[in-house]
Amino acid sequence: MKTNRRDFVKMGTVAGMGIAGIALTGSEAFGQKKDKTTASAKHDPNIVRVGFIGLGGRGSGHVHDSITVGGIEVVAICDINQEAIDNVQKIIAKNGMKAAKAYTGSDHSYEDMVKNEELDAVIIATPWEWHVPMAVASMKAGVPYTGVEVSAANTIEECWDLVNVHEQTGNQVMIMENVCYRRDVMAILNMVRTNQFGELIHCRCGYEHDLRGVKFDVETNTLKIGKEAHSEAQWRGLHAVKRNGDLYPTHGLGPIGVYLDINRGNRFLTISAMATKARGLSKFIDDHVAKDHPYHNINFNLGDIVTSMIKCANGETIIVTHDTNLPRPYSLGFRVQGTNGLWKGEGGGEWQDAGEQIYVEGKSKPHVWDKAEDWLKKYDHQYWREKGEKATGAGHGGMDFIMLNDFYDAVRNKKPVPLDAYDAAAWSAVSALSEMSVARGGALVDFPDFTRGQWIKRQPGFGKDLQFPTDPERDFINTLF
Repeated sequence: MKTNRRDFVKMGTVAGMGIAGIALTGSEAFGQKKDKTTASAKHDPNIVRVGFIGLGGRGSGHVHDSITVGGIEVVAICDINQEAIDNVQKIIAKNGMKAAKAYTGSDHSYEDMVKNEELDAVIIATPWEWHVPMAVASMKAGVPYTGVEVSAANTIEECWDLVNVHEQTGNQVMIMENVCYRRDVMAILNMVRTNQFGELIHCRCGYEHDLRGVKFDVETNTLKIGKEAHSEAQWRGLHAVKRNGDLYPTHGLGPIGVYLDINRGNRFLTISAMATKARGLSKFIDDHVAKDHPYHNINFNLGDIVTSMIKCANGETIIVTHDTNLPRPYSLGFRVQGTNGLWKGEGGGEWQDAGEQIYVEGKSKPHVWDKAEDWLKKYDHQYWREKGEKATGAGHGGMDFIMLNDFYDAVRNKKPVPLDAYDAAAWSAVSALSEMSVARGGALVDFPDFTRGQWIKRQPGFGKDLQFPTDPERDFINTLF
């Protein structure tokens, strides 16, 4: 075993949830890592030893970008596909690093990897249903830091698993929501934190992305889905068959959650969701296969557009849209509106994008949108000012680099991750809760409080170089605890 196991704390019962809970105080309650006993005295403490689980397009990208960030050693890699392993070994060799130990041959080979290897961190980029089992195994094996791709969890039980095991072990899990690190999104965070929009009132966001070519493996004059297909088409379309709700909320909701201080002075209270009829995927099949093809017998449960409304403890509302089955350009549909102005981000995140608009009362011409570019440059976040040039060429316009740099900074300095288990649970819970609400005709559904009341006194931490505006009410509340 590479580390000393964390002592498990005594467990209680969370009232009304029937979920095993933990009575923790201080830093333990929020996963600040305990001292680690290192097996190898020769190891350079400045080098982060990383293991990667899932080496497809996303996972191999993380390997490449992690090497670009620097200060890491790829100790171990895991995938059931030998071709994916070989591809990543080539990436490692191309960068002058020694080959990683490969784990394969079984769906559960990752369990051996996290138990046998001396790892400071693990990054998980696998199909959704594996995220929680793998993250839980990593934390329980004593890996101090685990990064898990989005969505982090599919069910409320899985959300609680992430929180409970994090608290039991003291090990960190970070939801790797890269859009929180998008350059314009971080500039808007600076504007929010410096009160440019005033007190926030209402936000909108979503995942509006034509994924028909992802859910189906499209070939010449035909298409494939499920076991016959490649990549995400092997599994992603199955969710559209079996589920009806917002299946992928965090790209839009993550940044909004940060802006609204969710889990840190605020929280999600209730959600109501409704779904349209399902036509887009069936029409896509009609357009690509013969009339007698068995795919015509597939009944898709996922409504083409799912709209959710969330109410927050501090009085704000959020509209979240899931729109992935119909033809359309990409957008996350951002709107951040306060008592003094708003931002609309309808495009793909480029500063020059026509979809980016800002209006600030007293500074903008009355009733006329400003070009966002001038504002975004003025409030460019320190992360991008310092690392933007090096991030060039990294995944998703460089934001994957900025995200991984932040993750490894936490690992290297043994501090809490910026987007933690509570964020992973709260943001991902939208999927399961929206499914419940849709099934009940749009009925209100309560959010669990994954922090068990600690959201009241927790402080914002993401984008930590910012100077936060004074909040006398919160300062007073903090003196009571």
